[in-house]
Amino acid sequence: EVGPTMVGDEHSDPSLMSFLGATKRNMLGNHFWEYYVNDAPRIVLNKLESRGYRVVSMTGVGQTLVWCLHKE
Repeated sequence: EVGPTMVGDEHSDPSLMSFLGATKRNMLGNHFWEYYVNDAPRIVLNKLESRGYRVVSMTGVGQTLVWCLHKE
């Protein structure tokens, strides 16, 4: 996969979103905000691993990939 990568919602930790270099946006028609980065998922996952997160599971939903992470 290539970017952009969705990394959070409006309730996400702002310091973690800043660490990832994420930008907050509201897509037309959505009633919520989301954070995204232009990095590929592997770059984001490597950054999160350096902060103590690990992948627990991964699945595909349509053309979207979803990773579930847990912080040690």
